[in-house]
Amino acid sequence: MTTVRILGKTAPDAKFEETHNVSSQVLAANDALPIRTSEPVHSGKVRSVYWLAPEDSARLIVQRGYAVAPDAQLAVMVISDRISAFDCIWRGEGGLAGVPGKGAALNAISQFWFDQFRHAGLARSHILEVPHPLVWIVQRAEPIMIEAIARRFITGSMWRAYERGVRRFCGIELPDNLHRDQRLNETLVTPSTKGIVRGLPGIPEADDTNVSQAQLMEHWQAFGFRTQDDVERYAVLLRDGVDLITRHLAPLDLMLVDTKFEFGYARDASGEETLIYMDEVGTPDSSRIWDAVAYRGGSVVENSKEEFRQALLRHVNDPQLLLDHNRFEERQSFARDHALPAVMLHTLSETYSSVAERITGVAVSVPDRPLESMMAVLDGELGLAR
Repeated sequence: MTTVRILGKTAPDAKFEETHNVSSQVLAANDALPIRTSEPVHSGKVRSVYWLAPEDSARLIVQRGYAVAPDAQLAVMVISDRISAFDCIWRGEGGLAGVPGKGAALNAISQFWFDQFRHAGLARSHILEVPHPLVWIVQRAEPIMIEAIARRFITGSMWRAYERGVRRFCGIELPDNLHRDQRLNETLVTPSTKGIVRGLPGIPEADDTNVSQAQLMEHWQAFGFRTQDDVERYAVLLRDGVDLITRHLAPLDLMLVDTKFEFGYARDASGEETLIYMDEVGTPDSSRIWDAVAYRGGSVVENSKEEFRQALLRHVNDPQLLLDHNRFEERQSFARDHALPAVMLHTLSETYSSVAERITGVAVSVPDRPLESMMAVLDGELGLAR
């Protein structure tokens, strides 16, 4: 696992600090850091990506010895402590704009699994270096247009569909008489679309719609696969990754229930394009993780973001506000104007930190002043400040 060093402090950009609520507890805003870039910053719900200019990418590849193509484009990826659930960003009372330690915990877990995958000979990831607990240096990759989902138990959306009488799920026939939260006989690969794929018979033009392996094989080019054989290869990498995580969690009395991986293509040092892991993997944000002792006793105890989702459903007077897709604008307005009890975010913080420490075997390194320590590394060590 990469060792993270926090260097001396550098004063953050004054304009950034004036226009953003920079908290010593959390990194809430991560889309206006004083980092030298060649493109507009891409900011998602949690991460922001700063694409580097060709000269900075080439310099770092040589200076840091990254095993990628000499002309590969690199980026600084910054993970915030913001918390997203039901497609909304939530905040807590007292100006708590995120979950303390969340970003550092998720980064540490993902890096641990990616290292394990590489050592096991599965595939590499897009991460080239972790110079700070909240920062990845990544290689630009071309994603395939699917969310690679693996399920070991019948729960969540699969159970809700099963309860309605659905027995065919992503081309897989499920037997009758299954019960909620039951362990499945095998790990099921149940992909869904990532973005909208148009003009394919039998596949709705909508994001996050279920597809079968057979549909991927038939339309492999439309989903961004380079070869038809890679449709099977991604499924093997998904199952092998899930098996590795499951084996590691077992002695920790943790259970991987289901998880989402993402894959893409990137060129290695020889210029060869290969299928790699992307985004995050095996974290409490991208996976359901249950307590094994509780499960053996007949109950489900979450060790993932699902506990926060359930807490939100209990917190609101009308749970359908969070569940009804037709009330999205109303839900966004509620999340924007409503401060949650701070204990909800601190409880989730404890879950993330605890799971990260159990998985990696070391305490999570959480910077006290995330912006200052981050810019000290990006400026002093990597020479990327503007």
